[in-house]
Amino acid sequence: MFRKLVARIKNVFGVTSKPPSPPSATTIKEPRPSSGNRKGFPHEKPEGTHHPRDLRKRETRAEYAARRAKLVQHTPPPSPLIVPSEPWDSSVFKVPVVDGKTRFHDFKLPHEIMHAVYDLKFHYCTPVQAETLVKSLMEEDVTAQAQTGTGKTAAYLVTIFTHFLKHPIEGKRHHGTPRALILAPTRELVMQIERDARGLGKYVPCSILSILGGMDYAKQEQVLKNEPCDILICTPGRLIDFIKKKLVDLSKVEILVLDEADRMLNMGFIDAVRFIVLSTPPKAKRQTMFFSATMSSEVRRLAESWTRQASEVNIMPDKIAVESVEQITYITTYNQKAALVYNLIMQKHLDRVLMFVNRKDEARRVKELLEAYGVSCALLSGDVEQPQRIRRLERFREGKIRVLVATDVASRGLHVEGISHVINYNMPQDVEEYVHRIGRTGRAGATGIAINFADEDDAYELVKLEEYLGKKIKCTYPDESLMAPIPELPPHRSTEKHERPGYRRRNNSRQGKRPGPGHAQSQ
Repeated sequence: MFRKLVARIKNVFGVTSKPPSPPSATTIKEPRPSSGNRKGFPHEKPEGTHHPRDLRKRETRAEYAARRAKLVQHTPPPSPLIVPSEPWDSSVFKVPVVDGKTRFHDFKLPHEIMHAVYDLKFHYCTPVQAETLVKSLMEEDVTAQAQTGTGKTAAYLVTIFTHFLKHPIEGKRHHGTPRALILAPTRELVMQIERDARGLGKYVPCSILSILGGMDYAKQEQVLKNEPCDILICTPGRLIDFIKKKLVDLSKVEILVLDEADRMLNMGFIDAVRFIVLSTPPKAKRQTMFFSATMSSEVRRLAESWTRQASEVNIMPDKIAVESVEQITYITTYNQKAALVYNLIMQKHLDRVLMFVNRKDEARRVKELLEAYGVSCALLSGDVEQPQRIRRLERFREGKIRVLVATDVASRGLHVEGISHVINYNMPQDVEEYVHRIGRTGRAGATGIAINFADEDDAYELVKLEEYLGKKIKCTYPDESLMAPIPELPPHRSTEKHERPGYRRRNNSRQGKRPGPGHAQSQ
């Protein structure tokens, strides 16, 4: 429309349009010379310099196999496991014969294991070690009832390393095919077993790997893909993840160890453990060692179904816990607990205390209260991420933390040398957990002290505990000095947390005074 209007105006004023020029020959524009090393676009390439993708020759299976074989030939073999080759004379390891005690010498263990036992300063076997090794070293199945802290970890580790030394495997093995599998219910117990395994097996040429939740998943996946594995220590959940991804093959397992089987049952891992056990060879073709702190009828049924004519070992864990740990039970009220725990730590000069609290929120309040009064402490509960748990446990082992406030997540598998006192801020609702709590002190024959607070709520748990232990629990009132009121906090300590240099506190309307001890007790 617009063009017609323009043409009419031109006709009126006598403007003639240019005659149409004849069609010129089509010319191809030459590409502009590229500056520097700049490459032209694909459409600017001369004809015939590139090929369509569908015309490329595909590699056949035979060519692929030949290329892979050639690549393997040029790939350097993995470096063998480096085992310290320090000269050691077994004659320096002398342990006198004592009636009623069993020496490690009595089992004629391999030289490499005896060297590690000497380095660890082990002299005599604990009862569970003596009774278990007699059967397990003969490659028999074992079902043992023993609590943590009795030395059962060393019993099955010595069995595994002895089996490896007697039956070495020559040649290349597939990655992710362990020879020994150790299942444990908690992450802390897995890490403790790995630490013990590296100590006892440092002269044995084998690889040890632990996989557990809360840690770097991709890193564990790469280790399974690229490194061999002789001993696999893991929790059930993470192991099943790798089994479903076909990164772990349990068809070559020669020794299966179930540690803390009753705890795995109580935590709801029974279906996962059953799936894992069925993934291993039949029980007639493997050696199975089954350890449990308690032996209920359901646990015993599992042990019988997963073992083959197993030899039973019973160390009476309740009696050991009662005899090796001095137990003190204070009658108190809920509002007096804060003052009692503060005065105990300060007046008795306790420097390495493990305190158990039933609820996570209450454990956090107790930890904040002690920190406000300058007591170095840390919290260990299910809300704490696994890397942070590891760092706090290491600081507690190194003596940098005076009090470790924990829930029952640390009642098993936590082995720290020199824990002098265990404080039960709350009595456990499960009587079996009481044995595991106080078992954190007085380990492996040592003595320790367990202090219980029985308030108006926890007093009902004492009746069940007495029935379980078969012994009357003596309760006493704390001294007046232990019930002294907690000193008031200075203003700067009540409003500010431990501030690092250069830290500026936010001044907003939500910030106020930290609740004092009286306020904390009334909640």
